Amino acid sequence: MTTRRILASAAAVLAAAAALAACSKPAPKPVAPTTITFSIVSTEQAQSQMKEWGPFLADMEKATGLTVKPAFGSNYTAMIEAMRFKQTDLGWFTNQSGLEAVRRSGGEVFARTTKPNGQDGYQSVIIVRKASGLTLDKVMRCDKTLSFGLGDVKSTSGTLAPMTYLFAPRNLRPENCFKTVKSANHEANLFAVGSGMLDAATNNTASMARMAALNTDLGRKTLGSLKVIWTSPTIPEDPMIWRKDLDPATKAKIASFIFSYGVGTSPEALRQRAILNRIETGPFKHADDSHLLPVREMEATELLIEAKNKADPAVIAKAQASLDQVHAEQKALAK
Repeated sequence: MTTRRILASAAAVLAAAAALAACSKPAPKPVAPTTITFSIVSTEQAQSQMKEWGPFLADMEKATGLTVKPAFGSNYTAMIEAMRFKQTDLGWFTNQSGLEAVRRSGGEVFARTTKPNGQDGYQSVIIVRKASGLTLDKVMRCDKTLSFGLGDVKSTSGTLAPMTYLFAPRNLRPENCFKTVKSANHEANLFAVGSGMLDAATNNTASMARMAALNTDLGRKTLGSLKVIWTSPTIPEDPMIWRKDLDPATKAKIASFIFSYGVGTSPEALRQRAILNRIETGPFKHADDSHLLPVREMEATELLIEAKNKADPAVIAKAQASLDQVHAEQKALAK
C-alpha cells in the first residue's frame, strides 16, 4: 500500500471515529421556556372569560416567574390542535376535548377542578322556555317540528352525554329528529332558547351556575324564563392538561402554583379562593389520565348502543371490546 493510500485510510478512520463520537454525545437539553400559553376551552364569550380568568393568570405569572399568555376558544377542535402543534402548553379542557388532547396532541392530565361548594361533578341538561309548554316527551317525539341546540362536537355535556344517555338508547339521532340542529357554546345556546331562537338545547349545571353568579339583568331574566326537562347522570369535573413534553422544571413551577393555590385559611388563601370562585372552581386536585375513564366509558357505551341498534356483529364486538377495556382499567384502579 502506498503512503498516500495509508494516509487516506487513516483520515477516513479518524473521520469515522469523529462522527461516532459526535453521535454518542447526549442531545442538548431543551431550554426552559420563559413564556407559556394557557388555553381555556370556553363555553362562554372570550371577553367575559378574560375578566374572570385574568386575576388567576396574573397570580400564576407572579408565582412562577413565567409570562403567561391566555388563549381562549369556544372551538374545542382548535384548542386540541393548538396543543398538538405546540402553540399552547397547558390549559383547562372539558372531559371529552381533554381525552382528544391526550390521544392526539401529546397531552397529559395533571390536575382536575373541584366545585366551590364541595360537590364533585356536574350534569348535562336540556333546557326549554317555561312558556313553551315543552316536555321531554314532546321534544323526543322526533317529528322534525322543533329546533334544537347541541354543544360543540367535542363537548362532554353539550353533545356526548345527551347522545350517550338520551338519544342513543332510543336509537335516535338529533339530525333525524329536529327541523334544525345548531351547534354552539353553552352561553349561546342558553340565550338562544331564552330568546325563542331555539326550542330546546343542551347545557350543563356548571355553566348555568356561572351565569347565575354573574348576576346580570339579562342573565337573571333569561334563567328565570327557562326550565330543565332532562338531567344526565353526574359527569366528572374538568381536567387540567399540559403537554407531556413540557420542560420538567416548568412543570414543577406550574404544579407548585396550581396545587397550593387557594389552599389553607390565611388571608391570601381566602383571596385566592375568591378568584377561583369567579371561574367556578375550588382548589385543584391531583389527577392523571385515569380521570378520563368515565368519559371513555360514555364514549364506548354510545358506540355499543349504536352498534346494537344497527345489528352489526363486527361493530358490536369492537365496541364491546372497547367498553370491556375501560371496565378492566376501572377495576384495576379500584384495587
